[in-house]
Amino acid sequence: MTEHTIGAPREPGSQWYDGEAGPLVRPYAMTGGRTKPGPTGVRFDLIALVTLDPGAPGVDDDTVLGPEHRALIDLCRVETQSVAELAAGADLPVGVVRVLLGDLLELGCVTVSRPVPPAQLPDERILREVIAGLRAL
Repeated sequence: MTEHTIGAPREPGSQWYDGEAGPLVRPYAMTGGRTKPGPTGVRFDLIALVTLDPGAPGVDDDTVLGPEHRALIDLCRVETQSVAELAAGADLPVGVVRVLLGDLLELGCVTVSRPVPPAQLPDERILREVIAGLRAL
């Protein structure tokens, strides 16, 4: 089965694109029917930052990765991006991007920096005291 590739012609008459319906490959086909990323069920926050590891095995191997995986890798080559930015840049649903990122994370192609939980952020009062101390210098 041929898959819709990211960046493929999106014009009427294209074999895998319908002008009114959009891509003819459904999201579940891109993920092999999976809805959760990886065997560990890693959860990717929308603001989690994804960085490409250029030295990782498989990053430049077209036989291991599908076209959607390649599209995410190409987006990460330019700069570190959030999960939401990757979904928008690849024109894919966030759920699909999360599953595909789980694959890339397992292969060691990307690293993910999760946002700091609000409970671990410094108290605003402490930050104000630090600023006041710096101004006093």
